[in-house]
Amino acid sequence: MESLWRAATGQDPSPDDYKGVEFWTSPERAGWLNKQGEYLKTWRRRWFVLKQGKLFWFKDSIVTRASIPRGVIPVNTCLTVKGAEDILHKPCAFELSTTGHDTMYFIAESEREKEEWINSIGRSIVQNSRSVTESEVVDYDNRR
Repeated sequence: MESLWRAATGQDPSPDDYKGVEFWTSPERAGWLNKQGEYLKTWRRRWFVLKQGKLFWFKDSIVTRASIPRGVIPVNTCLTVKGAEDILHKPCAFELSTTGHDTMYFIAESEREKEEWINSIGRSIVQNSRSVTESEVVDYDNRR
């Protein structure tokens, strides 16, 4: 029933959203996070994989070539990733805001995990940002 509802509301990602990304092997970061639902504000435990500028989530931690992500966020649409304990009043919480003015909330299993996810996603945002070209990064490095 849930998969039918997800397909009807357009929540299932299209294979074009993750074409060419081998999310089942050598992720930049992977682990369990609790994610707040977009429409039903319940918390669900999901397995997250960060790979090649995309943040994927799955129901299960066993991710294979045949796995289909429950969702995917291109990090080049992300503006900020930061702690959100003050907003959610929950420990180890963080938020990810996107250019579509959407904010997603997550809860990590520990403070250390939260910081590692924030750092990994933040690094990926910088690496995949369209606003900074490779030549601008090189020029900045040469000024030092």
